[in-house]
Amino acid sequence: MLEEEDRKIYEALEPPKTIVVRYGYQRKIAELPYSGDAKPGCGSKLVAVTPRGTEVVEMLTTTCGNSGCGKSVSRDQMRDYIEKSGGKQFPFTNQGRVLRVAAIEDLNENSKLESRRADLVRLCKSLINELKLEMKLVEVESILGDEQISFYYLAENRVDFRDLVKRLASELHTRIEMVHVNDREEARLVADYEKCGQHCCCRQFLKVLKPVSMRSAKVQKNTLDPQKISGRCGRLMCCLRYEDQTYSDLKKQLPHRKSLVETIDGVGIVLSTQILTQLALVKIGPQPPAAYPVEDLRVLSKEEIKAYREEHGDPLELAKSGGRPPRGENRDRGPRGQGGSRGNDGGNRGGKGGDARGDKSGTKSRGPRRPKPGKPLTDKEVESKEGDNSAKVEGEYSNQAPNQQGNASNEGGDKPKKKRRRRRRRKGKGGQGGQGGGSGPNSPPGD
Repeated sequence: MLEEEDRKIYEALEPPKTIVVRYGYQRKIAELPYSGDAKPGCGSKLVAVTPRGTEVVEMLTTTCGNSGCGKSVSRDQMRDYIEKSGGKQFPFTNQGRVLRVAAIEDLNENSKLESRRADLVRLCKSLINELKLEMKLVEVESILGDEQISFYYLAENRVDFRDLVKRLASELHTRIEMVHVNDREEARLVADYEKCGQHCCCRQFLKVLKPVSMRSAKVQKNTLDPQKISGRCGRLMCCLRYEDQTYSDLKKQLPHRKSLVETIDGVGIVLSTQILTQLALVKIGPQPPAAYPVEDLRVLSKEEIKAYREEHGDPLELAKSGGRPPRGENRDRGPRGQGGSRGNDGGNRGGKGGDARGDKSGTKSRGPRRPKPGKPLTDKEVESKEGDNSAKVEGEYSNQAPNQQGNASNEGGDKPKKKRRRRRRRKGKGGQGGQGGGSGPNSPPGD
């Protein structure tokens, strides 16, 4: 019963007069007239004549009131869609016509052309390497009937490919078209999925690839890591433009940072804002910062700000100090300030070792120091005696020990002890010979 009802409804429909189709690897849009008796629906494969030649196209919808699938659009809706999607830059044309619904022979021939694409790519790349051209082959496309073959390439500078076109035309015996593409168009041709798990926007529905600025990422407070916000083409992702207008409109409703606002708790200064939640973090005097919705805030005018500063002072300095005393004033730190102070006793760190260090540092005083070269003498420094290379200082700073000094000055006493010589190791001889020198374990035996 349902099949008979559907058949009656289908027979009551009239064939569409115009059909909107999509064609080519770049998925261009065209509105073409149709004069056949068949009643194709959305997604049907058709054979049409486009500005490039005869090729297999895909039906999207119709622009008349009669459609087999019930998803037809009016001409005004079509124009509005084109105007919002890029205007004059939108790849739309009405040149050509729809010939017929694609038959099985047309689809088989189209599949055969698709199967030889790898051979065409291999041939073109070998010729590019042979001619040493600075270009990168991206994709090769053939249309129905092999009337034309399009080679899509990527190049930074202008390339003279006249010899390449001649070689390809002589090999393939058809018309050759060289199409220069940029990075985004390359992704539209060869890319498949993006990081979000969906098909690339440029391949699925975007027709006009407008540039994306870093400002969009900053306004949306996304990460500025190029690897995370770049798409398959190496440029900033196109989806950053989708919500750019919404973020810009919401940002205009928020107060500026470091501006004075009036809240239900008093006047404070804005520290930061959140665009999507429409909240502002406000610091009111010594109180901790709190979040307030934008509806509960009122930005003070210049006269109100001036009067507030004369009465309460600068709110920015008050927010920075947080109610604490200025740095110049002494702060009472309690027991830590009393017990933690470092005294001059020299031995309050606990333990016997600490007492010993304190006693030693308290009882022993260092004698006069040696003068520093090139600088005048101070009170703690003494000048060397005549005939003596060192200054007379106490303890370990003297050339002679205290006992030796005392014995040398006492003529009637015992015989002075012999000075203790400092052993010195001779380089290369291992300390041979000499009084007290001896031979080391690694030194060669003496003669």
